[in-house]
Amino acid sequence: MDTMTLWHLTGWEFAALAFAAFLVGFSKTAVSGANTVSLAIFAAVLPARASTGILLPVLIAGDILAVLTYRRHAHWPTLWRLFPAVGAGVVVGTVFLIWANDAVVRTSIGAILLLMAGVTIWRRRRTDADGRPAGEGDGITSRAGRLQARSYGVLGGFTTMVANAGGPVMSMYLLSAGFRKLGFLGTSAFFFLIVNVSKLPFSAGLGLIDESSLLLDAALVGFVVPGAFIGKWAVNRINQRLFERLVIAATVIGGLELLLP
Repeated sequence: MDTMTLWHLTGWEFAALAFAAFLVGFSKTAVSGANTVSLAIFAAVLPARASTGILLPVLIAGDILAVLTYRRHAHWPTLWRLFPAVGAGVVVGTVFLIWANDAVVRTSIGAILLLMAGVTIWRRRRTDADGRPAGEGDGITSRAGRLQARSYGVLGGFTTMVANAGGPVMSMYLLSAGFRKLGFLGTSAFFFLIVNVSKLPFSAGLGLIDESSLLLDAALVGFVVPGAFIGKWAVNRINQRLFERLVIAATVIGGLELLLP
């Protein structure tokens, strides 16, 4: 990892990373998916490949706060069904990172962001047309439900390993399974805490996490905490539809910026 790049940040660049860390905390306790904006900011300010390792501990800090907030609302049968497929996706993503250089990772992150924005738009339109399923976790034990869990799990594992971008994939899966707000937040909190912690040895083995990156993380984690508290306060007050539109727009802009030379 290029430590010179990490420690020669301008004031505006550090402010951008701090705002991204704040959004991580907010997304974990209020609107899942807002951290795709954080991903775009990290990849724009830092080398794209290194940004995935630097962002990971920040995400874990947000996951811990989310688990402490919504731990009583997790649906464990859904989690156990997802984990094997997610593990396979993480392994595939690790192999990809071994092969890919910084330019390829940057392009991949941009493409993943645009894909996830498209997926989110499609999911919202389908929800508007058909309505959400009635019960939390309904249908996950059916044959179609098992196939759906495997498909989303592999894609979620790959995207979270390559770009820490598994949030929109899992959001779409949990909503399609009928999860309401608290069940959604509790299940996703445990899911990402377990998955992100399991990614630590892979990221460290790839050289994406080292002492200098952890020092930068230590400076950024302090901004996650107020984001999480504001998210907890806002979760029952926020205009969800407007905020999702803003997140989608910012994600598209971030993805296009990463894809441009």
